[in-house]
Amino acid sequence: MEKVRYMIGDAATAVNVEAHVLRYWEEELDLSVPRNEMGHRYYTKENIHEFMKIKELKEQGYQLRTIKKILHNEMENDEPSVSQPRLVHRRDVDMLSSEDKMQQFREVMNDIVGKAISLNNEELSIQIGTEVEERVLKEMNYLMREQENAQEERFKKLDAAIRGNIRKKNSIFFKREKQSAVATKPANA
Repeated sequence: MEKVRYMIGDAATAVNVEAHVLRYWEEELDLSVPRNEMGHRYYTKENIHEFMKIKELKEQGYQLRTIKKILHNEMENDEPSVSQPRLVHRRDVDMLSSEDKMQQFREVMNDIVGKAISLNNEELSIQIGTEVEERVLKEMNYLMREQENAQEERFKKLDAAIRGNIRKKNSIFFKREKQSAVATKPANA
């Protein structure tokens, strides 16, 4: 007696999901779905039963990673034959669920904490950038004022030196002029 084979559309209808969901589950859960001579998938009643169990676990809130562990643990423990469906026992689900739920909780918390840290880092970067910018501007203003003050002092000293030289030259010039005026003046006048 030949087994009944279902095409992917019929199997999807029986499980009440879209055909692409069956392909996705096959890929993600490493399921072995038989293929015909042309390479097309065909499903048996056992495959459909297995997909219904997967759907049931998904509806209970399990992630595919957890479902994959459940399915592969059963394969290792029971070594089901191809004709025998892989049944998910409630004790296996309970045993794995607390461990897997904790792992899922950790992943969610890591994601939340990661996002919070990322947002915090962005805010800190902006705040630090602003503070550094303000400090750099203040420091540059201070250095510019110091440089201007140093130049002002240098110009004042230069101006004083120039004025001093001019005074010396003027005083020497006036002394010589007086001397030449005295020398050119007639003695009896």
